[in-house]
Amino acid sequence: MWLNTTTSFLLTGFPRMEQAYHWISIPLSVAYISIILSNGTLLFLVRDDHNLHEPMYYFLAMLAATDLGVTLTTMPTVLGVLWLNHREIGHVACFSQAYFIHTLSIVESGVLLAMAYDRFMAICKPLRYTSILTDTRVMKIGLGVLTRAGLSIMPIIIRLHWFPYCRSHVLSHAFCLHQDVIKLACADITFNRLYPVVVVFAMVLLDFFIIFFSYVLILKTVMGIASRVERAKALNTCVSHICCILVFYITVVGLTFIHRFGKHIPHVVHITMSYIYFLFPPFMNPVIYSIKTKQIQMGMLRLFSLPFSRA
Repeated sequence: MWLNTTTSFLLTGFPRMEQAYHWISIPLSVAYISIILSNGTLLFLVRDDHNLHEPMYYFLAMLAATDLGVTLTTMPTVLGVLWLNHREIGHVACFSQAYFIHTLSIVESGVLLAMAYDRFMAICKPLRYTSILTDTRVMKIGLGVLTRAGLSIMPIIIRLHWFPYCRSHVLSHAFCLHQDVIKLACADITFNRLYPVVVVFAMVLLDFFIIFFSYVLILKTVMGIASRVERAKALNTCVSHICCILVFYITVVGLTFIHRFGKHIPHVVHITMSYIYFLFPPFMNPVIYSIKTKQIQMGMLRLFSLPFSRA
């Protein structure tokens, strides 16, 4: 029997581990709180500290905002399932969550590309850096990244509203993903299967290859610097960004391989990998920049020493 579009889907936590939900929720809750606090602190620092009013840190703020968005999008339903066993989610809420999850994934790839462009200009074209990467242009790049992601994901999410759902309405995760929802549709889903592949190849993979090529040019420029100290200084400004790129793309590749070639792997591994994909980059990015970027360290010292100096 076909389901009416007003009916709901059922979310799934960790199958056959329901008795341990409260224990599982503890590390996930700690991770969510840590992500919110660390990325929120980065955003506050970039806004409040005039020493960080530079293109590099504006792009870092965009990355932090994206990570915060992913966390706030998935957290309510995940903790709702684990804490309250609240599994029901309406179609509109589910499709909206899927839209933001997939859009923010494309946004993160675009922001990493923008950060690579920033490093390329700073190292390969230092005399033109400030004239090209003005505040207005940085804002336009940010809007372009957001618009590209939002428009590219919209076609497949809009079509979800049109499909009849006649199969089991139980989803595989504690949040809604497009590839999970279309498995329940009783209609021709060819477009919804092929279009995301095109988006991944046209955007995420293209972003990666452009980032890789930009770093080839950066490395070529750095190797041409006579002073060893200056070479080390130039490369050090790229280390944080490279680490964030590796964290993001390694988790993307890992999740893709698990879904594509891990049909015989226990379902709990698929679920765990999806949590790693959504939690690991947002958790690690602020840590990486806090450890490797002196200006961020100084900003945090000023921020946390302020209450004590007032006291």
